[in-house]
Amino acid sequence: MTDATAAVPGDAPAPKKPSAVQRAVFLAITIACFAFLYFRLNSAAAREGLTLIDYMTRVFSHVAWVPWLALMMAYSCFYFLVDTRVTTSALNWFIDSRVRYRDILPIRASAYIISVFSEQIGKGAMAYYLNRRDGVPGWEVGSVMLFIMFCEVFYLMTWAADVFSLIPWIALGGAVVLALWMLYFSGTILPGSGLRNQRIFHAFRLARPWHYGAFFLLRSPAILGAAVVYAIALRLFGVEVSLLSLFPYLPMIFFAATVPTPMRAAAITLWVVLFPNNEGQMAAFGFVQHNFFVLFNALLGLLFWPRARRELLG
Repeated sequence: MTDATAAVPGDAPAPKKPSAVQRAVFLAITIACFAFLYFRLNSAAAREGLTLIDYMTRVFSHVAWVPWLALMMAYSCFYFLVDTRVTTSALNWFIDSRVRYRDILPIRASAYIISVFSEQIGKGAMAYYLNRRDGVPGWEVGSVMLFIMFCEVFYLMTWAADVFSLIPWIALGGAVVLALWMLYFSGTILPGSGLRNQRIFHAFRLARPWHYGAFFLLRSPAILGAAVVYAIALRLFGVEVSLLSLFPYLPMIFFAATVPTPMRAAAITLWVVLFPNNEGQMAAFGFVQHNFFVLFNALLGLLFWPRARRELLG
């Protein structure tokens, strides 16, 4: 690979803090989400002749917690294995050093601890870790992390293409953007542009169409498994929903879950919007489902952290 250079101690990219404008936008989204949830849940409680606290207490008391807990623990472990496979493959596609799946496991798991606050910062921590442990140039790993985040957007967009009337047009526009993106970084269009030569775009310069297709195939077991798990989990919360009717909504909900709002408020709100006849159950489900997934993944990170710390300090 022509643009690989020796790593230096300060080579790993430092995660950037959100700007004041971004923080203000996310704060506004958070306030809107909590206000929406409060009024919808309060209205649902009033229809039942209950206070909001009594209404939500009744909702939580009817959940089959033990089967749900076993189901979510199994899925979180499955997701971790799939996620690590995707990360390992992407790294081996675009960096000089070869990395093994078992060596990425502690890195990926440890990054889940930071991902409790931000998935993007968690990926930045992985770049720093590989730079310190293996001497891989931080900008190379950072470029791969950027490639993964870029592909995840189009991956979810593809799976969401058959829900709502507007989404197929967005997906079509996304397909055009992706095609132009690949043509640009292959040098087919705008060959004189210097932007593509920036180090952060290292992975995109090397990427070929089959890399994008391979990413989609490697990542897909996670969302296919999620569809089955979420359909079963909803029944444990007292909501009957078919797998086919649920599946198209999941990519949209996962998009919402990436919005940095406290307690995944955006995702919880979307559950209530999509299933308006079960406000209490869906609010409870969204809250425990998304937050348990993030926190249990962080627990996996804590289990791997002693090894990751040894390798980092060594």
